[in-house]
Amino acid sequence: METDMITSMVAQYGYPALFLSLWLGIVGMPIPDEVIVMTAGAITAQGWLQPVPAFIAVYLGVVSGLSLGYFLGYRVGAPILRWLARKLNGEKYLKKAEGLLERYGNGAICLSYFFPVIRHVVPYLVGIQRMSLRRYALYSLPTGFVWTLNYFMAGRLFGTHLESITEGVQTYGWITLCVLALFAGLYVVIRQRKGTRVFWGQKEQ
Repeated sequence: METDMITSMVAQYGYPALFLSLWLGIVGMPIPDEVIVMTAGAITAQGWLQPVPAFIAVYLGVVSGLSLGYFLGYRVGAPILRWLARKLNGEKYLKKAEGLLERYGNGAICLSYFFPVIRHVVPYLVGIQRMSLRRYALYSLPTGFVWTLNYFMAGRLFGTHLESITEGVQTYGWITLCVLALFAGLYVVIRQRKGTRVFWGQKEQ
């Protein structure tokens, strides 16, 4: 089982096992990142590891693994696309990542976190497009924090049912994305309504 493999690695190597299993990303363990992060949370709930260091290890593993893709895309350029196509056994995920970038622009970096495999492909593409490191970090690091915290806390709260939860991990990702989109929409509406009140208040004076 995937969770048993991760648990065994953590028992043997501790916090570095969490970091490395996520940092290796698309060329690493054949286990979804979501499962690794949730398992890390479950392990801390059982008292095997301390929650704060474990969370830091998985967060750094996630964002540094994706950033590695960005740097490879930035430095190597187009040839990395051919390698990705071979690694992914086809261009399906590559096309999906390109479509996400075409439709949402820089926001695709944030959205890609909630789509397995695609989250690893998008950094390569924005690196190839020569996006600045500062802009990439501005979109990637905060989203990575929210994404990691979401799955980490799910593991801590529902660790005893982890096996059944990991089977529906993609559905959980969709639910999370919808909830975040709802909050973002409410925030925009509230800001617009406040802005309208200020505008009309100034006009009346």
